[in-house]
Amino acid sequence: MTDSRPIGIFDSGIGGLPIAKKIHLHLPNENLIYLADSHHAPYGEKTEDYILQRSLSITDWFIQQNVKAIVVACNTATMVSIKTLRERYNLPFVGVEPGVKPAAIHTKTGVIGVLATPKTLTSDAFNQLAKRVAGHVQVEMQPCPKLVRLVESLQLTEPQTYQAVEEYVQPLIEKGADTLILGCTHFAHLAPVIEQVAGANVSVISTETAVANEVARRLKNENLISNHTRPGVTAFYSNGDLTIFQQQLTRLWGTGAQAQMF
Repeated sequence: MTDSRPIGIFDSGIGGLPIAKKIHLHLPNENLIYLADSHHAPYGEKTEDYILQRSLSITDWFIQQNVKAIVVACNTATMVSIKTLRERYNLPFVGVEPGVKPAAIHTKTGVIGVLATPKTLTSDAFNQLAKRVAGHVQVEMQPCPKLVRLVESLQLTEPQTYQAVEEYVQPLIEKGADTLILGCTHFAHLAPVIEQVAGANVSVISTETAVANEVARRLKNENLISNHTRPGVTAFYSNGDLTIFQQQLTRLWGTGAQAQMF
C-alpha cells in the first residue's frame, strides 16, 4: 500500500518553514502543503480563542485538500489548539513544543532559558509541560515579542535584530542559563544570531529534527507512508501579501518555490 496524499503543515507565517524543510529531507517522496496564515499573524499577540478558531478553520481547509496528516508547525498554536484538534478530527496531528526535556537533560548549571512568544509562555499547556519534564531544573522564561516580526520582514542579520536578541538573551545568561530553548518556530531562522550572542558556552536547542522524526514515525505506524520513488511536491499557500510571501520563500526555501493564494 502507498498513500500519496499530502501532509498539511501550518504556521502563522514562515516560522514553520524549517520544520517543512526537515520533513522534506526525512521524507523526500512525500507531498507537502505549507500554509502561512500571514493575514492573522502573529499568533503570539492573539487570544487563545482566536488562535483556536484559526487552527480549526485551517484544519477544515486541509481536509478539503485531502491531507493524510497535519503538522501544527507553531509552538503557540500547538500549546493552545492541538488537544482540541485531536479530539475533533480523525487525523494524525503532530505539534511542536519547546524542547524543555532535552534542555533539562543537557544543562550543567541547572538553569535553562526559554525564548518564546508571550502567549506560549502563559499557556496552561506550556506550564504543565515545564512542570512535567523539567524535574528540578530552574526554568527561566523570556517573552520575545519583537522577534517574529523581524523574521517575517526577513531582518535576520540586521543590527536591530542583534540588538533585540541581545535584549532577550542577556537576562537569561545573567541568571545562569547554559541552555536556551527556541520556543517559537520563527526563532530557528535566528539560530545563528542567537548562538553568536549567547556565546560558545551556551547550547541552543531547536526541535525541527524531532518533529520531522515524529511525523515519519506516525506515518509509518499508521500505514500512511508514500512509497513513490519520485520526489514529493511542496505547495505553498498564504492569505497575506503574495509578493512578500514569494520573497520569503525565495530566500528561505529556494527559487523553485511558488507562492499561491489561500
